[in-house]
Amino acid sequence: MQKPLNPQDLIANAKAQITEISPYDAKHESQDSVVYLIDVRESEEYAQGHLPNAVNIPRGVLEFKILDEIFSLDTPIIVYCQTGGRASLSAVALQTLGFSNVKSIAGGIAAWEKSGFAIVKPHTNFY
Repeated sequence: MQKPLNPQDLIANAKAQITEISPYDAKHESQDSVVYLIDVRESEEYAQGHLPNAVNIPRGVLEFKILDEIFSLDTPIIVYCQTGGRASLSAVALQTLGFSNVKSIAGGIAAWEKSGFAIVKPHTNFY
């Protein structure tokens, strides 16, 4: 009987099947209007701050919603989450659905911010 996998095992297996790119490369590639940038975190996380031009499709509904957003399986896609785990699993799911040009940001939005790149934060009015 095979030993059950834990979440870290699942993420490690996923990372072995995908292309991860640095925040620097993601910033450069995401400036291309053809690239579809997807934040797979929960809506509440996205609302607290996200990458410029990113759309929010949470990991839990990605497979159900992606074809409402992207119609061509060769569309360049970059996915990210907080630190990279959910994005890795999401990239595998997208590849399984037939998307051929999927990348994940290594280290997620945490690595993006650590690299000094800006995020979009909600505007709050104080009166």
